[in-house]
Amino acid sequence: MMIDTPSSAAEILRAQDNILILVHGHPDGDTLGCGYSLCRALISMGKKAAVRCSDEIPKKFDYLSNGIEDLSFDPEFIVSVDVADAALLGKKNKELYGDKVDLSIDHHGSNRIFAKKTLLDDKAAAACEIMLDVIKALGVEITKDIANCIYTGLSTDTGCFRYSNVTPRTMRMGAEMIEAGADNAAINTVMFETKTKTYVALEKLCLAGMETYFDERFALITVTQEMFRLSGSDESECDAIASLPRQIEGVVIGATLREKADGTFKVSMRTHAPADAAAICAEMGGGGHMRAAGCQLDGPLENAKKILIENIKKYFEK
Repeated sequence: MMIDTPSSAAEILRAQDNILILVHGHPDGDTLGCGYSLCRALISMGKKAAVRCSDEIPKKFDYLSNGIEDLSFDPEFIVSVDVADAALLGKKNKELYGDKVDLSIDHHGSNRIFAKKTLLDDKAAAACEIMLDVIKALGVEITKDIANCIYTGLSTDTGCFRYSNVTPRTMRMGAEMIEAGADNAAINTVMFETKTKTYVALEKLCLAGMETYFDERFALITVTQEMFRLSGSDESECDAIASLPRQIEGVVIGATLREKADGTFKVSMRTHAPADAAAICAEMGGGGHMRAAGCQLDGPLENAKKILIENIKKYFEK
């Protein structure tokens, strides 16, 4: 069932307790910003709430959860945030809660309506835009800690307010969070200007093996488990690599193929107009946004690359 307004979602949450908040696997700033801002809001109301992720949360996001007690309880109500499909919850949480999500708060037009109730706004640049309205409807004060969470989601899903999904509303919300005390400069530094030595080593390996196709309109980067071993890096540092292929002059579609430990591959696609990343990834069982989407492909690498290139070819042949 679809919910029309953040106020309706707030009314539902107000009546619940022992609330478990699920973020998507391979967590980013938007899903974590949503999760921890809602968790803080609910705790401030005297409720028990906790955030769970199937994958390890990168240490750079530690500030989002600082001061939150990791409560253990039997969930009575389950919320997913920034999750378009139960499959994106990650293996562990999908198995435990995939068919038990009571409320989904999301901004993906590709949302598969897997929850019992869904609050969806596909015009929002980040799910944190929706979450801010929900928290306000709960009547909760926007503290500095909540502002940091919301600002993180807004900034990371918009490339520090540079992407085409940014609207005047997005900018106003960002300013409002700064007024509420968000450490915008520090967050921007951590998210966009700081690279670990292991990430730099991984990026070097990835760029050295980059391939281009279709008159250099499609650029492909492959990230393998061997590259992780050689660089000392891991999947938690891969988010920034996804944007690299699209940054090349003349590239319309950029993609990364990231090998997971089980031998499958995660595709992260970024596009320029008029290419629709969500539509292309949907053909491979995935989804997302027009400019940023993803999917999963079976290995080995040659198989995953073949499927990806064939689908990109279909786009260019239209």
